[in-house]
Amino acid sequence: MAGNSDPLTPRAKIAVTAGKAVAAASRAAGRGSGSVIGGRVALKLDPDLLARLAQHLDVVLVSATNGKTTTTRLIAEALGAAGPVVSNALGANMPAGITSALAGGSEARYAVIEVDEKYLAGVARDTDPKCIALLNLSRDQLDRAAETRMLAENWREGLAGSKAVVVANADDPLVVWAASSSANVIWVAAGQMWKDDAWSCPSCGGVMQRPGDDWFCGDCGFRRPSPSWALSGDHVLDPHGSAWPIHLQLPGRANKANAASSAAVAAVFGVPPQVALERMYQVQAVAGRYDVVQFMQRDLRLLLAKNPAGWLETFSLIDPPPTPVILSVNARGADGTDTSWLWDVDYTRLTGHPIFVIGDRKLDLAVRLEVANQSFQVCESVDQAVQMAPPGRIEVIANYTAFQDLRRRVGN
Repeated sequence: MAGNSDPLTPRAKIAVTAGKAVAAASRAAGRGSGSVIGGRVALKLDPDLLARLAQHLDVVLVSATNGKTTTTRLIAEALGAAGPVVSNALGANMPAGITSALAGGSEARYAVIEVDEKYLAGVARDTDPKCIALLNLSRDQLDRAAETRMLAENWREGLAGSKAVVVANADDPLVVWAASSSANVIWVAAGQMWKDDAWSCPSCGGVMQRPGDDWFCGDCGFRRPSPSWALSGDHVLDPHGSAWPIHLQLPGRANKANAASSAAVAAVFGVPPQVALERMYQVQAVAGRYDVVQFMQRDLRLLLAKNPAGWLETFSLIDPPPTPVILSVNARGADGTDTSWLWDVDYTRLTGHPIFVIGDRKLDLAVRLEVANQSFQVCESVDQAVQMAPPGRIEVIANYTAFQDLRRRVGN
C-alpha cells in the first residue's frame, strides 16, 4: 500500500509534480483536462514513472474496440467495495493519460485502467496487472489502426508469459485467439452483435462456421471455449450456475455484457457478484454518454458511436420511430480521417425516424443515407437540427470529436 513505503524516487516525485503543474496550467487555459500533456511531461522527466506508480497497486487493464470506458467505470465501481480505486475515468487511455491518472491516486489500493488497443502490450509490461479484461476487437479508425487480426496477434504476443488473470469474451474469435496465449483465462459469454470482422479464422485463415451462438473453424479446429461466466437475458450466470440480476441505469444489451465481464473481474478480487452488480447501478452516465440534457426546451439523449460495431449497438437502444434522430460525424485526428467505415453501417435500421445530419463530414454521411434510401435533412448546427425536429425526445448519435463538440454546445 502507498502508506507502507513510498515507492517514488526523488526524480519520480519531481516528474509527478511537474506533470500536475502542466496539467493545471492546461486546465486554466481552457484546453481540456490536461491529463495527456501532464503525463507526457512527467514521462519525459522519468520514463519509468508509469511502472513506479503502478508498483503498489493491484492493477486491472481493460481493452477493446468498444465498451472500454464504460466497462472501466463499472469495474472501478465494483472494486470500490474492496478498497479505494484510482482510474482514468475520462478515457485518456494511452501511456501519458494513464500515468497522469495513477499520479493522482496515491491512497488507492486498486487501479482500473482503460488502455487503447495498440498500447495494451506495453502498458501490461509496465504495470504488471493482476487482471486484464478483453471485450472485443473490430475495425476502427481505418487510416491508422492496425488491421484487427494484426491487433489480435499483437495482444497474443504481448500477453504470452503474463501472470495476469485474463477475463476474455468467449464469443469474439479474435479475442479468444489473443487470450489463448495466457496461462490463466476466465471466459465470459458476453455475446458479439457485430460479426463482420470475425468470418475468417485468426489461427489459420479458414472460414469460420457459426451455428447459433457457437463458432469454430472447420479447417484447423480452433473453436469457442466453454465460458464459466455468461450473460443470460437480464442476469449474469456465475461459475456455480447462480443467476444474478443486472440492474443498470445504462441502456442496452451491450452494457449488460459489459456488466457481466465486470462482475467476472470483480470476483477475481473477491467481490461477490451481488455486491459488484449492486454497485454498478450507481453509474448513470459515462463521460457524458447516455446523458439526457435539456437544450432549447427539448430533451436530447447523447449517444457515442465511433465505428460500425458501435453504431449497430446504438441503433438497438434508441427509442422507436418516429423519434427524431440527429447524426453527427467528424473526421479529425482523434476520429480517424477515413470515413469509408460509414458504408459498413446498416442505416436502414433508421427507417421511419426523422433524421437530421450535422458535423464536419455531414455530406459523406448524407451520401451514405441517400444510398440506404433514408429521408433526412442536412443542417448547419445542432441548434438548427433541434429547431427542425418534430416533438418528443431527440436521440443524438455522434462519433468521438463530434460528441465532444455537442457536449460543449449543449452544456453537458
